[in-house]
Amino acid sequence: MFFKAANPTMRSAAWRISLWASLAFAIGTMLVFAMLHRFVANDIQRRSDAWLSGEVEVLGDVAARTPKDSLYRRVVGEVAELASREVPNRQRSGAEENDAVFFLQAGESGPAKLWVGSGDGAANLAAIRSTRVVRDVPFDVQVQGASIPFRVASVSIEDGSNIYLGLSERDELHVLRNLRVRFLTLWGAMVLLGFVIVFYATRKMLGRVSEITEAASRIGQSDLSSRVPDTSGRDEIGHLARTLNNMLDRIEVTVHQLHTITDSLTHDLKSPLTAVRGKLETALANGNAEDHAESIGSAIDELDRLTEFLNTSLDVAEAKADALRLSRSEVDLDELLRSMIDLYEPSMSDKGIGVKIQSAGSIKVLADPGLLHRVVANLLDNELKHLPASCMVCVSLRADDRMATLTVQDDGPGFEAGIDRHLFERRVKGRASRGHGLGLAFVEAVVRVHGGSVTASNRHEGGAQLTVMLPLYEAHRQEEASSLALVHG
Repeated sequence: MFFKAANPTMRSAAWRISLWASLAFAIGTMLVFAMLHRFVANDIQRRSDAWLSGEVEVLGDVAARTPKDSLYRRVVGEVAELASREVPNRQRSGAEENDAVFFLQAGESGPAKLWVGSGDGAANLAAIRSTRVVRDVPFDVQVQGASIPFRVASVSIEDGSNIYLGLSERDELHVLRNLRVRFLTLWGAMVLLGFVIVFYATRKMLGRVSEITEAASRIGQSDLSSRVPDTSGRDEIGHLARTLNNMLDRIEVTVHQLHTITDSLTHDLKSPLTAVRGKLETALANGNAEDHAESIGSAIDELDRLTEFLNTSLDVAEAKADALRLSRSEVDLDELLRSMIDLYEPSMSDKGIGVKIQSAGSIKVLADPGLLHRVVANLLDNELKHLPASCMVCVSLRADDRMATLTVQDDGPGFEAGIDRHLFERRVKGRASRGHGLGLAFVEAVVRVHGGSVTASNRHEGGAQLTVMLPLYEAHRQEEASSLALVHG
């Protein structure tokens, strides 16, 4: 349950922005620390080398001036012991007093002439002789049995022997280790705090953007009065909200004017057409025009076709402009299809056209029932008008991948070449068609307004196929719930 609740947050733009910003900050500060760490390490080593070089010169001068008698070892040893005690901030191990510094006098071969330090110095001398020594330049020596290397400075004296002064790098490593631990602790806290601050600020800002998106998504649907919550802020988001609200005001006025114009046009044209039709029916009923009965009947049919053309043209225009007035409700496509096929089956049987349905059962969508009835009616009308006798129409319905799929296919001649790419454009029809070329344009416009899609093609085995896809009712509800959670989360 925790992971399911966390997934939407981790998929949000605020999470990604915070993650990338924190990553950039973490890498940048780590690079700065790496440079600082190197500078501190070099500075500590420079100070250690300076101390070693100075002390080894002093010890070499003392050794050169001290007579080579029985007191030589004692005098030089005490001076070396005093020098070892001058190491600043020396960390003692608790085992030996002089485990951090050693003094060694030895020739090119043979045992050590003088040793001051922990142990007998044999391992130290062996490590020094196995290391390439550069004169007057301190060097690193790894003594066998010691986990930490020594920094050693050397000087030659008149008797041909060399004096070596070694300083353990334990203190330097201890300082650098403390520096790394403290930095990493502070670095982790700063990265975490930065991530929280960026995530909170970004989520708050994108929450206002989500409100704008939610309001914009309702444009063209049933709600044109929705507005973005305006704020008193003068930042870019506040300016965007006010600009979008002004745009929504203009859209609402424009759509209202479109509805007014279409309603007026419908009324102004349908009224005289209805009056003419009424007069023709009256003349036909009175029997005063027996010689013109066929002409009057034909005129009535043409008026009916003109009225249908007018209504469909206005509906297509409104749908193309995303201005259809929708009254959405839950619609069972299986029930709708079966009722429509029952209605059309007698007419199709009279023409010699067979029809069958293959349905996966109850499949529900959120749509305008009246418009959806007209969509199915147009699809079946298209088959009834253009299919020759002895053809079969198969209507199938299934649901998959959050979409309901309605397929109408036949084994007729199919769509004419040259118009298959323009089937959903207005006034596009076949050469033998007596329609106005608005049926499929109306279907495409209505399906698109409902968030679906429609495709048409010729089948390889012959015949035409039309496929309508609409979002399922549950998928639509889940999308609305996700949008609300994103806005108010």
